[in-house]
Amino acid sequence: MFTSPLLFDLGGSGPTTRDFARRVKQGGSDALPEAERRADRARYQEVACRSALNAVKGMPFDWTLNPYRGCTHGCHYCYARRYHAQFELNADDEFASVILVKKNFVDVLTRELARPSWKGEYVAVGTATDCYQPIEGHYKLTRGAIAALLRARNPIGIVTKGPMVVRDRDLLVELSKVATATVYVSVPTVDEHAWELLEPGTAHPLQRLRAVRELVDAGINAGVLMNPIVPGFSSSRAKLERTVKAIADHGARFVGCNVMFLEDGTRAHFMRFLETEFPSWVPRYDKLYEKKYAPQDYRQQVQGMIRLLQERYGLPARGEPHLKSEVRSEAEQVGFAW
Repeated sequence: MFTSPLLFDLGGSGPTTRDFARRVKQGGSDALPEAERRADRARYQEVACRSALNAVKGMPFDWTLNPYRGCTHGCHYCYARRYHAQFELNADDEFASVILVKKNFVDVLTRELARPSWKGEYVAVGTATDCYQPIEGHYKLTRGAIAALLRARNPIGIVTKGPMVVRDRDLLVELSKVATATVYVSVPTVDEHAWELLEPGTAHPLQRLRAVRELVDAGINAGVLMNPIVPGFSSSRAKLERTVKAIADHGARFVGCNVMFLEDGTRAHFMRFLETEFPSWVPRYDKLYEKKYAPQDYRQQVQGMIRLLQERYGLPARGEPHLKSEVRSEAEQVGFAW
């Protein structure tokens, strides 16, 4: 049975996520004396999870797996920032600097997959925080989870910004032979400036695309999600075209896209980021994001432009329903004229 190496021994079964939240509520993140601070300046708190498989509603899938909570990638737009509030942590710095590690994750998952009630349903891996953030190189919880899913012949989809996914191509190749195994690599843009501003802790976009090439060459169904396209940062036609062309050049089997949405802790964090770095953009964002999503016509323009570029560069879509919108091919900017 797979066992994870530990950074330190908490003794016994260790605190649960509920215990962790209670500690932080009483004393803040400083109430975690056993959390190890590593070279990346983040602190890693081992917790004992009671379940690995999470039932979800309102998504294209019914089950998710997330071996970590919090993410050192620190993407300013990340919708998962709001989940840190469930553990009494803030959605700002603590999202990227206090990471919860579910140390018994693989053992719990193995037991859940063996239950007679489990019907082998599709599982999405890495939907709340990146399952291939750098600490995975130490704990190998994601690799252990894929191995357990392979033994159960269970279909999966993996979402990640981490090129480390190529480490596990041996398991993914074997899983592809007995079930569905798809890797969705997130590359919102190949624009250097937008990447440096929005995704401070991630690997270079081209490094991620090289990972896509390696996975596809190994026979794995791998493609790219341009998620999210961020208005003003990565939404110009020139930036979209450079990104789609790079995706095609690296052999991706599909591409999909979504425009950024903002809610709860993520909205507050992103707007503070704008106020600090781009204060003149705040009024335009206030108008565009009066609600959680940007207006439908804006989103249709973006997705219509991506469809046009997919056709130009021979990239199949991810399979979402075709949106009925018309976008002129000569458009130089999607959405904001800035």
